[in-house]
Amino acid sequence: MRNPLYSAYERRLVRNLDSQSVPRHVGMIVDGNRRFAKARGANADEGHRAGAANIASFLEWCEDAGVEVVTLWLLSTDNLTRPPEELDRLLRIIEGLVADLAAAGRWQLHPAGALDMLPVQTAAALRRAEEETAEVEGLIVNVAVGYGGRQEIADAVRSLLRHRAEQGATIEDIASELTVEDIGAHLYTKGQPDPDLVIRTSGEQRLSGFLLWQSAHSEYYFCEVYWPEFRRVDFLRALRSYADRHRRFGA
Repeated sequence: MRNPLYSAYERRLVRNLDSQSVPRHVGMIVDGNRRFAKARGANADEGHRAGAANIASFLEWCEDAGVEVVTLWLLSTDNLTRPPEELDRLLRIIEGLVADLAAAGRWQLHPAGALDMLPVQTAAALRRAEEETAEVEGLIVNVAVGYGGRQEIADAVRSLLRHRAEQGATIEDIASELTVEDIGAHLYTKGQPDPDLVIRTSGEQRLSGFLLWQSAHSEYYFCEVYWPEFRRVDFLRALRSYADRHRRFGA
């Protein structure tokens, strides 16, 4: 049973939430699965499964609050160098998670990562989820797997150069006309608002390159709890903190 005091506190946070101050786009660095498992004497797989089990609830909280876009960082490009056996098990968990989210029919899923760096099976699962949810009119969920901020910018520039070359532009033409907006139009999150709020769990206070281009004016919230233990009240506290800030956008 839930603690009555906890429930009352959660309801108070909800009542005091200003719908006009809710971020449109929330970036979520789901960190701490392995440490969660280690603290309980379990193996890393158990931590990753516990983390995966918390994703759908988090998306529901975002829906309830009025968030429009969520980017979930589930696997970085650095993680791809983990021991093959461990990486394979983690990828199977991610594939199962993505399939379950797609089957729910509530969220529009988009892969956000270097799919060409992923195993064929994993990349296919991400593309399939995107196709299956393309017509869903709900929360947009970017599933960042095989994601790295520097890799995304490199991929965006590469895509831009290819696109302009196909139009017959020379490298001199591209260099003289290139704008920030041109690069933004080739990012994994093209066409979406930049993240207003980026949350990281587990107590780590760094971005690790997450949404490196898009987060220039984002607000950051670092939470001490491991991702599998992240509760709705923790999310509501993050929204409250965001609402209390005066955003200057670099001014």
